[in-house]
Amino acid sequence: MTDLSILSGKTYFIRTFGCQMNLHDSERVSGLLDSLGCLQALDPKDADIVIFMTCCVREAADTRLYGQCSSCKSLPASPSGRRVVAVGGCIAQRDGEGLLTNLDNVDVIFGTHSIAHVGDLLADAFADGDRHVRVEEIDSGAATDMPWHRETAYHAWVPIMTGCNNFCSYCIVPYVRGREKSRPMEEIVDEVTGLVRQGVRSVTLLGQNVNSYGRDHGSAPRFAELLRRVGETGVERIYFTSSHPKDLLPETIDAMAEVPAVMPQLHLAVQSGSSRILKLMNRKYAREQYLDLVDRVRDRIPDIALTTDIIVGFPGETEEDFEQTVTLVDDAKFAQAFTFIYSKRAGTPAAKIDDPTPRSVIQQRFDRLVRHVETTAFDYNQRFLGATVPMLIEGTSKKNDAVLQGKSPWNQTVHCPVPAGMDARPLIGKILDVRVDTARTWYLSGSSLGDPR
Repeated sequence: MTDLSILSGKTYFIRTFGCQMNLHDSERVSGLLDSLGCLQALDPKDADIVIFMTCCVREAADTRLYGQCSSCKSLPASPSGRRVVAVGGCIAQRDGEGLLTNLDNVDVIFGTHSIAHVGDLLADAFADGDRHVRVEEIDSGAATDMPWHRETAYHAWVPIMTGCNNFCSYCIVPYVRGREKSRPMEEIVDEVTGLVRQGVRSVTLLGQNVNSYGRDHGSAPRFAELLRRVGETGVERIYFTSSHPKDLLPETIDAMAEVPAVMPQLHLAVQSGSSRILKLMNRKYAREQYLDLVDRVRDRIPDIALTTDIIVGFPGETEEDFEQTVTLVDDAKFAQAFTFIYSKRAGTPAAKIDDPTPRSVIQQRFDRLVRHVETTAFDYNQRFLGATVPMLIEGTSKKNDAVLQGKSPWNQTVHCPVPAGMDARPLIGKILDVRVDTARTWYLSGSSLGDPR
C-alpha cells in the first residue's frame, strides 16, 4: 500500500503542452496534488515535483519535451532536497517505458488513462528512488472524479467525452486517447450546475469530436440535447471544442441558435480545401459539403465567428490543391484560423506517403495562407467597429497593467482601459461593456460603458 503522506508539504510545478484536454488534465493532476497536501510552485527551481503534460500531435512537441526535461538537470536543489520529474499526457501514453531510455532524469511516466494514479506513482518514486511507469490502454473514467484545481474562478473546462473514432490519416490522437467514451449526461449537467453555484460564468465543453457525443451509448448523437440541458443550468457562456464537420447535425445548429448561453462562435476544422486531399486525410467530407455546412450555420447564426484548423503540406499536396485551400479560406471568411505545416507522426497512415515537395515550397504556401487568414480575420472584426460588446474580464494586458483584457461572446480578445478609480484585480471574472473604437486582426479595443457586473 502506497504511503501518500510522503507527498505532504512537497512543492510541485506543472508545464502543459497542447490542447485544451491537456490543460484540463493538468487541472485534475493539480487538484489531486493539492488534496494530498502538496503546494503549487511558480517556477520549476522551487519545485520538488516537476510534471510535463505532453502533446504528440506535432513532431516539435517531442523535441520540446526533451529540451525541457534536460533543463531540469541544471536546476538548483529542490526545497526537500529530492526532485522527482514526471512526464504525463500523450507522449507518455504513446512511448511509455521507452521514454526512460532517452530521458535519464525522468522518474515517473503516466499515460492519458492513468492520471488518477499520479499520487501513488510520485509517492513511490520518493519512497524507493526507483522509476515508475503506468500506461493503461483502457480509460477507467476515474479522472473525471478527481479533485480539480481550476486556473480561474470564472471559467471551467468540462470534458464531456474522451477519445476519438475518426482516424484521420495524419492524426495520432485515437492511438493515444483511445476510442470515444461519453460521460453520462446527468453527470455533466450536475457538474456544470455545481460550477455555476461556485461562481463560474463560462464553460468550455471538451471532446475530440463533441458532435458525436452519446453515439457510443448506442444512440444517435445527443450533443444538441446536451447543449440545451447545459443551457438550463444558468451558466452564462457556453463554448465547445472540437467539432468535426461530418457530424455537425441540423439539430445541433438549431440548439446553438436557440440556447442564449451558447456563444456565437464555432471552431470547425476543415484541414484542407481540396476534396482530393480531404479524401487522403480520411476526413469523410468534400470541399462543397464543408462550404454548404458553413452556409447553413450562417443562415441560422448570421454573426457567428467561424474558426478553423488548416494543414499545409500534407503529403502529395499540389499547387492546385493548395489554391483550393486558399479559395476556401476566402469563401468561408474565417474569423480566425490555426494554420500548421504537416508533421509526420510515426504509426499513422499518412506517414507512409512519400512526398517530394521541397520544404521551401511548403513554407512559401504556408506564408501565403497566413496572409489570406489575416485578411479574413481583419475583415470579420471590422463589423464590430462602433458596436458595444460585453467583455468577460480575464486580467490585464501583458504589455500594460492599466489595460484590461478579456473575451467577447465571439471569443475575440478585447482590450479596454481600467475604468477610472477602479483596481483591475477585483474586476477579473466580471463582465464589462466595451464600445469598440479599434478593430485589428487579432483583437478589439475601446472604452468602457457602465459598471462591471
